[in-house]
Amino acid sequence: MITITLQRDESGWLRRFTATGHAGYGEHGSDIICAAVTALAATAIGSMQELAGLDPARQLQDGLIAFDLPEQADLSGEQQRITAILLQSLMIGCRQIQQSYGSRYIRFRQKRYKGGHAK
Repeated sequence: MITITLQRDESGWLRRFTATGHAGYGEHGSDIICAAVTALAATAIGSMQELAGLDPARQLQDGLIAFDLPEQADLSGEQQRITAILLQSLMIGCRQIQQSYGSRYIRFRQKRYKGGHAK
């Protein structure tokens, strides 16, 4: 199962996105659910770099994709707007995958952000 953890600060701003595990829908290396979540998250990171001028700290390895965002106050209004849209799109895509294939392959968790960075 892929566990998507969203960590938000006190204001509700998303500071860390983490997707861990494997869906187990298909053979390792050919799992379309894992590939879809990875593609969505990698596209969000690339889009933040190109459209918002952000280069989030990130970790990409087998069974893990994670990225951290700066504090909302450290971003311009335009960066905040772009980032919020990209993150909403990422969440919509992941929820649509969950709706299509079932919650036995993807689950969501919300946590309070406590600092640190993706490595």
